[in-house]
Amino acid sequence: MPIPRLNCDVGESFGAWKMGRDADVMPYIDCANIACGFHAGDPDVMRRTVGYAVANEVLVGAHPGYPDLVGFGRRSLAVSPSEAENLLLYQIGALDGVCRAEGIRVGYVKPHGALYNDMATNMELLRATMRAVKAYDESLPLLVMSTADTAAVRALAEEEGVSLWFEVFADRAYDGEGRLVSRREPDAVHHDEDTIVGQAVTLARGEALTARDGTKLVLPADTLCVHGDNESSVAAVRAIREAFDQLEGA
Repeated sequence: MPIPRLNCDVGESFGAWKMGRDADVMPYIDCANIACGFHAGDPDVMRRTVGYAVANEVLVGAHPGYPDLVGFGRRSLAVSPSEAENLLLYQIGALDGVCRAEGIRVGYVKPHGALYNDMATNMELLRATMRAVKAYDESLPLLVMSTADTAAVRALAEEEGVSLWFEVFADRAYDGEGRLVSRREPDAVHHDEDTIVGQAVTLARGEALTARDGTKLVLPADTLCVHGDNESSVAAVRAIREAFDQLEGA
């Protein structure tokens, strides 16, 4: 079984407001989800972060979100499917322009925050997202949430002619359907490094993960999201990278 690609949300600073440890985390990841200016990021941050990715030979992905800087893209907005499609096209194009200036191209698309969560339950929003990706570049994979039942999402992707990467999380709790427990609930986010690394290895091996209600979940995992926004999380990313390197060498 292939080891999942490690991806990380980066480029989320904005002007004088600094967020994340982008330069520190970049050597340990495979894919960089770079904010495109709507939920976070700005042109200077985008180009600087693309530069980090180029220097470390990391694949760059567009990380578009709702136009919600104040809420960091974590609040759902009432947009029509056509509006959502155009929001994504705008943001993918912006980041790809920066990438072209640095000699590379956008390699995939991972929606952010509330948009990512909304499209996991709203099939028309998901369809709009797929159409935006296909309209921009049909070769680009779309990252979607891995759940216990992916049949409907796979069927829609086949209908729209879009390739998917199913994404799992090392530092989040899961419910019985294989969805992420809301951040509003206690213990939705894991902070202990051993727990995070253990969950990452379990997912990478294709083994059963225990959901909050005791359900055993086996989730498809093309890519695994890690976070590097503070010193302890950078250490966890490094530990996951080392664990994955050992799995690949076994």
